[in-house]
Formats: sequence, C-alpha cells, structure tokens
Amino acid sequence: MAAMELQQMRYVLAVAETRNFTRAAEQCFVVQSALSHQVRKLEEEIGTALFARSSRRVEVTPAGEAFLPWARSSLEAAARAAAEATAAAGVISGPLTVGLIPTVTALDVPGMLQQVRQEHPQVTVKLRVGASDELISAVREGEIDLAVLGLPEGIIPEGVDHRVLADEALVAAVPETHPYADRTSIDLAELAEEPFADFAAGSPGRAQSDRAFRAAGLVRRVHFEAPTAELIGALVTAGLAVALLPAPFTPARGARTLAVHGGPRRTEFLIWNSFQPSPAASAALRLLPAQTSPADGPRS
Repeated sequence: MAAMELQQMRYVLAVAETRNFTRAAEQCFVVQSALSHQVRKLEEEIGTALFARSSRRVEVTPAGEAFLPWARSSLEAAARAAAEATAAAGVISGPLTVGLIPTVTALDVPGMLQQVRQEHPQVTVKLRVGASDELISAVREGEIDLAVLGLPEGIIPEGVDHRVLADEALVAAVPETHPYADRTSIDLAELAEEPFADFAAGSPGRAQSDRAFRAAGLVRRVHFEAPTAELIGALVTAGLAVALLPAPFTPARGARTLAVHGGPRRTEFLIWNSFQPSPAASAALRLLPAQTSPADGPRS
C-alpha cells in the first residue's frame, strides 16, 4: 500500500486545478522540481499515472479523476482533526467556508468576517459565490459550512438548518430617460409591457420575479439574460431594459428606482448543517445575527 503524504495530495490537487506543474508549484510555494518529484513518487507508489503529460499540456487521467475526490476528503479530514484537537484545548482554528449569493443585502459580510478574525485569528476563511440552489446543495453535502441565500417569498430551504435574515421587496430599475423615471412607484401590470433584463431562466434569482408575474396573471418579455446584478444594471442604464432588483444593487447613476405594488419579494436566509458542524462553523454561528430584519416595501 502506498504511504501517501498529505503534502503529496496537496500537490496533486494543485496540478489538477491549474493543469500546469509550474503554476501548481507557485500556488504551493515550492520549486517545480520538488513538486514534480513528489507527484511522480506518489504515482510510483500507487502504481499508475495520475496525469498525462506532454511538453504543452497536462491532463488528469481516469485514475487521477478517481483519486481526486478521495484526496480532497483526506485533506479535509486532516484539517478537521486538527481543528477538533485545538478546539478541545480551547482554541478555535481550521477552515470556515462561507457561501454567498451575489446579491447579499441582509448581512455585512466583511464586518462578520472581521469579527470572526478578531475572535478567532487561527480560523481561515474561504468564500464561495453561487446560486441559492447550488449553495443549499453544498451545505447539505458538507462542502460549505454556512451560506447566505435569497429565495422567493414563501419558499423554505430544505434539508438544512436555516435562520431568516431579512424579508425584502425588489424595486424596479428603469433608465433615467424612461417615461416612468419621474415616478416613485408603479404597478406590476404597468411593468409587464416593458422589455426586461433578468437572471437566467430557471435560476433562483429569476424565480422571484417570474412567480410574481405568474401570480398576477401577467406575461412579461425578458429580452436580456445576465449572470450578475451589475450586468443587469448596466443594461438598464444603457436604456435597453427595465429590471427588478434588490434596492442596494440598482445602478447608482443612469437609472431611477420605483417601488412596485404587487411586485416580487425575497427572503434572505442564513443556512448551515447542524450535523457535526466544525468548530469554526459553530463559532461563526454564535457571532451571526439571530433576529429577523423587519419587512420592507409595499405589499399591496
């Protein structure tokens, strides 16, 4: 049986991620010759090649693809073991992975991380941005410790522990030259005739608006799909479309915002998995807000 070392696994994962031995060595802060030697040594111990190498490219072999998830699990288990040991000694350490939707408004993420850092300086934080459904799955599977997500009003994340952070109304963003730009509010039915920019069809970010129009018996036209609120806002300021967004993510210039009667609302959740949380996750949860933010915006 191969006497694998954790460092060898780190090197293999770095090569698999970068597809390049030079960049992997830089990422691991080691000279390339040492990294290459350790990867080759591990392959000899296992008895099969993990990478197919040429002068121009590096590809993971089928054996390598089978090896990678177990290497990740081993490194995570080692980090967890060290964190549990230090926690037993009264010191919180180890990795904390936090998932975020791109449009977080209910939590001051830098402030939260600053507090974690001050209270527990040996905790290392990794941030991961994704869609709400992806984050729910990752927390459920133990890939992420905590996540902040946004779901249409009335939808509860399943299979994870959760805490409501805020309930908020989306606002309409229209170009500053739009006929509606001088107004402060608008009915959803009036917006239905406008060309829209929104997130991709089927995404949780898009579902909030789709559900509101469907519930009102209205059909709208989404002419532009974009992956981020910033790009959606840019389409609005260019005069190409209107959009429904959380108020803090509407364009600061070139657009106007209007409250929407009968418009979409979303609930921001903090989610986690209470099954054997890491010491870092438990410590972070104790620092995060426990109360729900008050609802805002018109419901009529």
